[in-house]
Amino acid sequence: MEKELNVTWNSNLVFESEVDNTKLRLDGEGELVGSVKPKSLMMTALAGCTAMDVISILKKMKIDPEYFNVKIKGNLTDDHPKHFTGMHLIYQLKGNDIDLAKVEKAITLSLDKYCGVSYSYSKVMDIGWSVELL
Repeated sequence: MEKELNVTWNSNLVFESEVDNTKLRLDGEGELVGSVKPKSLMMTALAGCTAMDVISILKKMKIDPEYFNVKIKGNLTDDHPKHFTGMHLIYQLKGNDIDLAKVEKAITLSLDKYCGVSYSYSKVMDIGWSVELL
């Protein structure tokens, strides 16, 4: 299966792309309101991919958190090409009867089996995680 999209130059370091029927504006300098930087998208891709997996798995386990959030932190090199050396995911949940062992199992399944972004990133950087029950 092949996936294709276009990134079209607008002006300066501003580009536009249509991603899954949504217009997305990229700004290499991060100054344009309503735009994102590519490295922030990399972090969002990982957090979003695993978040969707974990919620789906938890629902199958009959766990329905009242609050769920994935915070992500990335470590970038100082020298060019600036790249991530690692990312750390913090899964934050709140709700009644949250079984920590099942949450940890859902996260492990996501990162090790289902999340293609995690799989790809883990080939070039460390990915760590932790859980916060709120």
